Amino acid sequence: MNKIAMLSSIARRTPSRSQSPRENLVFLLTEALVRHGFDVTLFATGNSTTRGKLASVCPKGYEEDNTIEPAVWECLHVSEVFEQSNSFDLIHNHLDYLPLTYTGMTTTPMVTTTPGVISSQILPVYQKYNDKTFYVAASEADKNPELDYIATIYPAIDLTQPAFQPEHGNYLLFFGNIRPGQKIGKCIEIAQQTGLKLVIAGAIYDRAYFNQQIKPFLDNNYIIHQESPEPAERNKLFGNACALLHPVKTDETLGLSAIEAMACGTPVIALNQGRMPEIIADGITGFLVNNRDEMSQAVLKIKQLDRQQCRQWVETHFGADRMVENYIKVYESIIRQTMREDHRPWGFYEILLDDPEHKVKRITVYPGQRLSYQRHFRRSEHWYIIGGTALITRNGKDIELTFGKSIDLPVGTWHRVRNPGSENMVFIEVQTGDYFGEDDIERSEDDYGRS
Repeated sequence: MNKIAMLSSIARRTPSRSQSPRENLVFLLTEALVRHGFDVTLFATGNSTTRGKLASVCPKGYEEDNTIEPAVWECLHVSEVFEQSNSFDLIHNHLDYLPLTYTGMTTTPMVTTTPGVISSQILPVYQKYNDKTFYVAASEADKNPELDYIATIYPAIDLTQPAFQPEHGNYLLFFGNIRPGQKIGKCIEIAQQTGLKLVIAGAIYDRAYFNQQIKPFLDNNYIIHQESPEPAERNKLFGNACALLHPVKTDETLGLSAIEAMACGTPVIALNQGRMPEIIADGITGFLVNNRDEMSQAVLKIKQLDRQQCRQWVETHFGADRMVENYIKVYESIIRQTMREDHRPWGFYEILLDDPEHKVKRITVYPGQRLSYQRHFRRSEHWYIIGGTALITRNGKDIELTFGKSIDLPVGTWHRVRNPGSENMVFIEVQTGDYFGEDDIERSEDDYGRS
């Protein structure tokens, strides 16, 4: 079973109550990996939820509690992952560039899902660690030609959530945070030009922009604003629309709003830029356009599209199972490429001292795991327990050792150690003799087929 450290954001809890795409994608991936048998530790805020293990240093998200200083707590959050990194086979980073700067602290490989198009301001960090870590792009459009990527894996949604609506709706929908650059004014113009109602759904991130550019057009009849809806209301909002308008090149929802709309059966009309050509099947699940006028013309043709095909497109290309299968392939590839002698199925070790006549290791055994029943002919060992409880078998006799206890294993002694507890067990192994190679091991029993 592979052990994965899943590094989420601490801007909000995971999953996000506000339907934030980044935290919700991390949650979706984490839960699916647990179902596939992976041992996943989610590093997130303390109020996050998961079927895996939760590790946190920050009780709430800094966007949920303004007394939390983002820079300070992100440093503590990331350092917690890397201080525990030897316990994992792989770290999956969803926190952009900061964790890249910690990778020199560990030999545990890290894969980073890039958060979108990488700006010139943060590109130097990605360039520095290009040969030391692995990058996954969320679309071909996101890829930077100066970086190497191990895969492109599109974001996904939980297909059990969006309810399919077979009938065309009676209003246009804009979905996203309300701030400059979202071109909501163009959506208002399209609604006025086509005579259709427009629902503007999203949190107000810039009150001045909202008051000056949006509020004067609101009439509670044809132009309506609605705060970010709860999941049940969100389904209705997407499903009852005749089309989702996507008038911007960049997409803060990672394309998930378009995917979710299509899963409800609602076509998407978007600019033919960025991720949209990879997300929308032009003329089948929506229309790709070049300007406002083309967007208005597409609105008039929207009812020609088959809403069932929108749903099928999402099921085929953007379901959670497909995303998880692709990530598992990436994990397996990385672990193969970075195979480490010090990591085994039962745990891992660190060599503290290696001299010709003695060798010292710090050995960690995972809960419920055990080493092979074995003996040596050219070395003796002394084990000293420094964490947890160890069940030692020496020449057929079981001996339980707790913190601070030790045992001698002379040359030729049959021995094994098992961790019967629910936490990692750690011991120091001192080897003395004239040879410490792996071929000085005779195994009579082994859980991993090496006997």
